[in-house]
Amino acid sequence: MGIVIGVVGPHDLVDDVAATCEDQPGVTALRLDYDHESQASAIVEAHSPSVEGWLFTGIVPYMLARDAEALTRPAAFVDYSGATLLSALVRLQHAGEDVTRLSIDTLSAADVTATFAEAGLPSDALRTLPYRSDMTSRSAVAFHRRDPGRPVITCLSSVYEALREEMHVLRLVPSMHSVRVALRQLLLTAEGQAQEDAQIALGLIEVVNEEGLLREAAALGGTIAAYRGGTHLLVTTRGPLHDATGGFTCLPMLARLTGQNEVVRIGFGLGRSAAEAENLARRALARARRIGEVAAVLSLRADTDIVLESAPAAPAAEHNLPVIARRVGLSVSTLEKLLEARAAAGDEPLTTREIADRLAVQQRTARRMLHRLELAGLAERTGNLTSGSSGRPLTLYRLTL
Repeated sequence: MGIVIGVVGPHDLVDDVAATCEDQPGVTALRLDYDHESQASAIVEAHSPSVEGWLFTGIVPYMLARDAEALTRPAAFVDYSGATLLSALVRLQHAGEDVTRLSIDTLSAADVTATFAEAGLPSDALRTLPYRSDMTSRSAVAFHRRDPGRPVITCLSSVYEALREEMHVLRLVPSMHSVRVALRQLLLTAEGQAQEDAQIALGLIEVVNEEGLLREAAALGGTIAAYRGGTHLLVTTRGPLHDATGGFTCLPMLARLTGQNEVVRIGFGLGRSAAEAENLARRALARARRIGEVAAVLSLRADTDIVLESAPAAPAAEHNLPVIARRVGLSVSTLEKLLEARAAAGDEPLTTREIADRLAVQQRTARRMLHRLELAGLAERTGNLTSGSSGRPLTLYRLTL
């Protein structure tokens, strides 16, 4: 089975990096380019459901997407130090430039010093501007302009475009070796997570009042069905269960179900097949029965049982936003804004235009987000509202996340 990697970067780099990725058997690259690195997080949010991993052409778009909490898939970036920086030094020397007096942005001082030491070059006269979360292309341009006599090495296409008419500036581009190293790291992470997250998790739930079970199953990205003897079967996978239980430590749904039932017993089994997961779930439920009237147990292979602690009752969405974000391909910050919009509307239906305005996005982007939530059972259409113009009617949605 192949793996789809989203390659994110400026127009002139994405195609070459993607082509190097596709040299690897079983890898398909989705080419996603931008005009400016600030667009990286929006690109990731829009295409997250289509990929199993992200490869950024440099650290800046990666950090911007990470800081925006848009990364719900494994991600890596191409490192520009080492071979990539050495290649740039050779090119500058051939051009007659003094490479011991460079002005370098984005790369850490330690990486630059190590590369120069490897090349046998002094580094004490260099100026470096390491990447930080508050660094922008504008601040990088200002940094280089403070000493205009120095040759510039930049990792940002926007900085290169701003300075190329003023001074000798060289923009670093990923070497094939650096791309392969980053891709290898990403594939190991993505394939490992895919294998782990795909493990089947089955939950056997004993309650009298079924109210709330469908919502709990939806928050776990699963389904609910009747089992034997009045017990309910919850089917999901390891990844959502791991996130919702805080790494298999607590089970917030236990407290929520206890608010409606005197007896709540839950047994989860985690296995490589449905049969194995079911056997482990039955073992877990048997132990939960021995513990008492309110108990939850997770049974793993190798005779390992974990008693899942309860947690104070709270809105499902508050506890499960990371799970929901991963499931629907939206960032946690976007979901938080949607919750704020719902609260401001007093739980009344909202139009796609109102959602777009609150999220500061275009209406088509809002419609795409709401469609994802609708498919996940976290939003429902309640009708249409004529906008009073010749345009399409505005769809009304009630958010249920």
